[in-house]
Amino acid sequence: MNRKSMKRFAATALASGLMLSACSTVTDMMAPPSHHLMVARDLGMQTSNPEAVGFTSAGLDALNAEFHGLVDAKKLAGVTTLVARHGKVVHFDTYGAANAATGEALKPDSMFRIASMTKPIAGVAMMQLWEQGKWRLSDPVSKFIPEFANLPVKGPNGTLVPQTTPMTMAQLMSHSAGFGVSAVYEKNDLGETDLQGMIDKLARLPLETQPGTAWDYGPSVNIQGYIVEKLSGQSLDVYFDEHIFQPLGMVDTGFWAPGEKAARVVAIHTYDNGVIKGPEENKVTAEKPSFLAGSGGLVSTAEDYWRFAQAVLNGGELDGKRVLKADTIRLMRTNVLQPGVKVDLYGPSQEGIGFGMDFAIVMDPQKASTPQGLNTFYWGGAFGTWFWIDPTNDLVFVGMIQNVNGSTPTGGTPPVRVISPKLTYEALTDRTK
Repeated sequence: MNRKSMKRFAATALASGLMLSACSTVTDMMAPPSHHLMVARDLGMQTSNPEAVGFTSAGLDALNAEFHGLVDAKKLAGVTTLVARHGKVVHFDTYGAANAATGEALKPDSMFRIASMTKPIAGVAMMQLWEQGKWRLSDPVSKFIPEFANLPVKGPNGTLVPQTTPMTMAQLMSHSAGFGVSAVYEKNDLGETDLQGMIDKLARLPLETQPGTAWDYGPSVNIQGYIVEKLSGQSLDVYFDEHIFQPLGMVDTGFWAPGEKAARVVAIHTYDNGVIKGPEENKVTAEKPSFLAGSGGLVSTAEDYWRFAQAVLNGGELDGKRVLKADTIRLMRTNVLQPGVKVDLYGPSQEGIGFGMDFAIVMDPQKASTPQGLNTFYWGGAFGTWFWIDPTNDLVFVGMIQNVNGSTPTGGTPPVRVISPKLTYEALTDRTK
């Protein structure tokens, strides 16, 4: 398009009241592709130049520089970051090593153990069954797991007392059903056999708190996985694949990495005197495990998890394939914790944060000390993977690393979950686009 044609185009757009959007479109079409989106474009993902959707390339350069610097300083072995707005990827960067011991390069299709980022996927599976009328938020959990009907609760001075009210499905979906944190069950080895074996063990143990009175991060989502199997008649791996992964095009997500995929799984790193250290052997689950952990058993790629998160942000749909209704997604990001019950992952309690159906929710960004938009919902994994979905700014972020205790503030991993929102929203300079 020559300069005269562009002027005629702009005049026509002005006459029809579409000048701003038309000029933006022309600018986007004529601008050279940003280096931030080249990886995504090469993978066939929908992309946009950063400036077309309100970002500055300089701001995203700063995001890159920060994370690249952590790799260069041997604080991280490698890192993948992805930013999307309005359904289009504006930044996809992979830098560093998949294993610091071997120097093997991290790649855009590298696979990560996403640990507790499995939980929102299990939540979507549960809500699909909710849409089918197979359970209600107010149902007692014992309706589906009779073994839990009369579980006693730990009382004062070593006593056991009855449940004041039966635990509900809404409480199970929000870590407030009365089960303790995962450490409570370490000696019980809940994952020793299979999901039924876990239920059998829990049925012999008391609840830690009265249902609804506390938020404790424990076996709740593995219990949800058991319920998905029971209500669907399918094993969890098959259900996830047929009802979530295949519709959303998540071709590299599963409970194990078979065949040649095993070589793409990133090693889990540790620290030696503050310097990142890779393992001599990268042990990968290459065959179907007996315990299918809805709480944390999946491996995935940055692209696959973006597809999942983008579908959720879109109201349950991606590329014409719908996995949930928009109203159901809104319910998932609605706080269901009782007044006074606070999310407390590592202590102290997180102010301004609520919890819905397997997602944490930013209910007050100022109290939560985050630049993320109101109603942003998110979670992360034990090996350091993290993501958030911001409906206020129509934005998705996915980050991938692999460290032991990668999510804990005292585990040695740099605070990537604080660094990334700060730099992402600093780069988002025009939220009107």
